Amino acid sequence: MVKKWLESRKRKSEVEYDETKREFEMAIGKPFITIKVEIPTGFKNLRSQFLSLEKDDQFHEEVRDLVKKRLILEKRRRKSKI
Repeated sequence: MVKKWLESRKRKSEVEYDETKREFEMAIGKPFITIKVEIPTGFKNLRSQFLSLEKDDQFHEEVRDLVKKRLILEKRRRKSKI
């Protein structure tokens, strides 16, 4: 019973720490987003390649470019509505 209580306190502390850390990083540094991407249906046979994307610098650059394009489109849409 005590073990369960301690474990629940530990998980709660970790969640609070992660939230505080994220708020600090957002306030001090550049804003960022964290997303969870699941392997697409039908690509289970490429699991290792999919998992390697997490550390692939070229993939990260491609995602940054996609984000830039998306934000440019959003900016243009807002201007056209005004």
